[in-house]
Amino acid sequence: MAGTVLVTGGSGYIAGFLIRQLIENGWHVHTTVRSLGREAEVRGWLKVDDSKLNFFAADLEHDAGWAEAIAGCSHVAHVASPFPLDVPKHADDLVIPAREGALRALRFARAADIKRFVLTSSMAAIAYGHGKGRDLYNEADWTNLANPEVMPYPRSKTAAERAARDWVAAEGGDIEFASVNPAAVFGPLLSDDLSTSIEVVKQLLEGKVPMCPDVGFGIIDVRDVADMHYRALTAEGVKDERFVCSGPFLKFIDVANILKANLGEQARKVPTKKMPDWLLKALAIFRPELKQVVAELGNVRGGDSSHAMARLGWTMRPPEEAILATAHSLIERGIVKV
Repeated sequence: MAGTVLVTGGSGYIAGFLIRQLIENGWHVHTTVRSLGREAEVRGWLKVDDSKLNFFAADLEHDAGWAEAIAGCSHVAHVASPFPLDVPKHADDLVIPAREGALRALRFARAADIKRFVLTSSMAAIAYGHGKGRDLYNEADWTNLANPEVMPYPRSKTAAERAARDWVAAEGGDIEFASVNPAAVFGPLLSDDLSTSIEVVKQLLEGKVPMCPDVGFGIIDVRDVADMHYRALTAEGVKDERFVCSGPFLKFIDVANILKANLGEQARKVPTKKMPDWLLKALAIFRPELKQVVAELGNVRGGDSSHAMARLGWTMRPPEEAILATAHSLIERGIVKV
């Protein structure tokens, strides 16, 4: 099975690996970027058969370019979504573009008679706002937006997926909709553009994190995230499905220990001590970007991926492989000087 698929956000981390896998399996890919000025650059690091890849200028907040991008496609992977490193002043700065971008892509998908639509959601739409009484979450769980402590990014991913599912139920017609919900994405880099999760390894290697806060995340390799998207696009009978995409939940200190144990002298700046909670809270007074880290102190948000394994035949790499692939890429590209 192969055809033509639209992958939105073609310059992004997950999208790059998904585009590669699709083309390697005979698909023709349309992809969106905010500016065609980046086309040559993105083609350069994707290193795929250029005859099977077409670029279109389109963004989450405007209709321009979407009809052209989706024309001739049978499938859509809507990967594009805002994910800033810093906390925005207002949650709506993330919520509105994420939600409206998903709905915009769906409206154009329906108009183009798209068969299958796969949304890149997140564990952030599943595991937040529940307090500290749980440590493992699955597809039946939703982030609790009634909890005022839920930060803007989880709000944006939850609002976007909820709105998409409600729209499909009411107006989607025959569209087969599914979502993939990844945890923190690590792995090899295709370019020097760093996703937010990659910054964790970068800052540990550079010694910019003097001690490890009591914060963690489920870890998944970008190649496995792309593979789950590919399987969700191509498997039979996934209408209304939701797939958790998460490996083991590791704390900062666990990631640091993996780097220390495997990189030798290259990991000499990596911290080995845990940061007291009071110190992080004090630092957040002067560095507002740390507020979202403070909100995560002590939380465990593990993801149960057994449904995706059973339903899609999907498997994943161990977290050590994903973390070390990130570190090696950062060092080899000269992004981190060791």
